[in-house]
Amino acid sequence: MSFSSFLMKSGGGQAGVLLTVTRQGHVLRGKPPGIARTLEQRLREETVTDAEVAARVNIGFPHLKGSRSAQLKMRLEHLKAQRSSKQLEQLARSKKLIIDLDKVQQAYVKTTGQHDLRLLADHYGIFEHLYGSAYFVPRVPLNISYELDGDSLAPVFNGNVIKPKEAAKAPLVSFDGQVDPITGQASDQDSFWTLVATNPDAHYTNPSSECLHWFIANIPNGKVNEGEVLAEYLPPFPPRGVGYQRIVFVLYKQQARLDFSAYKLTEPDYGNLTKRTFSTLEFYRQHQELLTPAGLSFYQTNWDESLTQFYQNVLERKEPVYEYDFPKAYLADQQFYPLKQPFNLYMDKHRDQKQLNKEYLERKLAKTHPFEGPEQPLRYPNAHPIRDVPSWLKTEMRKQRLGIGRVQDY
Repeated sequence: MSFSSFLMKSGGGQAGVLLTVTRQGHVLRGKPPGIARTLEQRLREETVTDAEVAARVNIGFPHLKGSRSAQLKMRLEHLKAQRSSKQLEQLARSKKLIIDLDKVQQAYVKTTGQHDLRLLADHYGIFEHLYGSAYFVPRVPLNISYELDGDSLAPVFNGNVIKPKEAAKAPLVSFDGQVDPITGQASDQDSFWTLVATNPDAHYTNPSSECLHWFIANIPNGKVNEGEVLAEYLPPFPPRGVGYQRIVFVLYKQQARLDFSAYKLTEPDYGNLTKRTFSTLEFYRQHQELLTPAGLSFYQTNWDESLTQFYQNVLERKEPVYEYDFPKAYLADQQFYPLKQPFNLYMDKHRDQKQLNKEYLERKLAKTHPFEGPEQPLRYPNAHPIRDVPSWLKTEMRKQRLGIGRVQDY
């Protein structure tokens, strides 16, 4: 690598320095890449934020971890037991060792599974759109699945896609209501829980609000069927053309039995979307002293054909359809002598598209018998030469003989 050609310039009474560096035959003007600031660095310096104001707040339960020495001792004992098992070694060497994936999943959930769920929720913008600058680590695993036809289930993973037809009925929800979210151990005391399911993408008049799909409060000891249903389950209804929407289930642990009668929806208000306007952030601010988020699960959904009847029968409104309004294609001014362009295609660009389609359709129907169908294709379409015609017309006649071209699209 060679650096050369340093040039000094002066002008206007003030000395200015222009650094020109030749690097492998290429001239670089200005500061070298290691010294020059990037656009991202410049924007970060211009939009400085207070670290204390922008800091995120953990509103969930803390996690009490054992000492590092105790964890290391437990790992060493496990490794020692595995290495001393001759039967396990024989099965592994003979490739007959079967690993129980259910136990692997249980161990993953107890160790790093909930931390990974928190990272996934950040990736999908769950905490940002529900709690603003707050977040929490789910300490209680939520098992949610939808019943399908044929005794099959559609489980809710971390952001998987479930169609509205599959989510038409209320899901099956289960969790360990006797577990202590802090220690992770079973507790003998009675506990009450609240399950809220919302859609942060379904409110179109107020972006900061959500649509309430399900609200069950005062769930005793994890028995969801015995909880107080304040809002019956409303299936997701993403309109056509808006893409994917998120359905988020949040599990709260209550300090005691609470009164949520203000959120009660009557049966006539089942499909009233105005009454189902909900804000998770406001809900938590009002009851943050009495409940704490402990579980989380979410999935994505988009439009399917079953929502047409749902909008008419349940929501009693016309189904909305969102389409992108594409701008018209740019068309340059017409030239008197267009060069290197087929004459007929160039002229068709400046004609009315509806009239053009009509002519092509009439041309095709003129050669189609009403009972016998279109004419049979020629056996040797290009056997006879085409002479004394312009090039664009020769190409058009060849297309007609071969039965290809735009006329075949109508």
